[in-house]
Amino acid sequence: MISLHEVSKQFERGPLALDNVSFKAEAGEFVSILGPSGCGKSTVLRLLAGLDQPTRGMVTSPALEKNAKGTETAYVFQDATLMPWASVFDNVWLPLRLQGKSRKQVAQSIRQVLTTVGLSDSEASLPSKLSGGMKMRASIARALITEPKVLLMDEPFAALDEITRQRLNADILEWWYHLRMTVLFVTHDLEEAICLCDRVVIVSAAPGRVKQVLAPGLPRPRTVEDAKFHPDFIPALRSLSSALKSEVGRTLDA
Repeated sequence: MISLHEVSKQFERGPLALDNVSFKAEAGEFVSILGPSGCGKSTVLRLLAGLDQPTRGMVTSPALEKNAKGTETAYVFQDATLMPWASVFDNVWLPLRLQGKSRKQVAQSIRQVLTTVGLSDSEASLPSKLSGGMKMRASIARALITEPKVLLMDEPFAALDEITRQRLNADILEWWYHLRMTVLFVTHDLEEAICLCDRVVIVSAAPGRVKQVLAPGLPRPRTVEDAKFHPDFIPALRSLSSALKSEVGRTLDA
């Protein structure tokens, strides 16, 4: 479904962001990308979305296929990036509107996805009237409305309070189980990575290289609570912490 093979990315007049990165995600897999700030995690997502081109190497993704329609891949940023003048309904309608579909044609689908993300009572609300968690739900609804094969999520819950973050972690697991998309999830949070993902790709300090790929090994299906109380949770947390420790030190030394 998704792969990077010996990919490097050098920005014009900028540093080498990625150096010889290789990893893949199978169809329906939930993969986290974990690493220190500035290691190129977001660059990986941009390459998979077709928003940037690699300097060297090969990227495979539905967004890059010859006959891609632009709906195969959805991107959720750290900021909800909602149109402030438009209602929740109209924000979710946007990608379908760009395909030429009228409000009447897609109203039922939009209301269904708003129900899925818990915003059925907020379709007429403007973003300014929403909490941070509700804004992120609206952003995720806008991503899900196109029924993408791949969902790219760039630290989507980083700016939220811990209670809201835990609730959305639980919800994204439920939506993923139901929709079975391939998810690439960038995070700095070790516990979040273990609770959500099948595999964790650990990226080194800049320039980003794949240092290690770990599988927490927790059974599926599971909830966030199941994961945290599973006997393998602490060993997985220790493994991730150990793998990242040297990279954080390199970042501070730089």
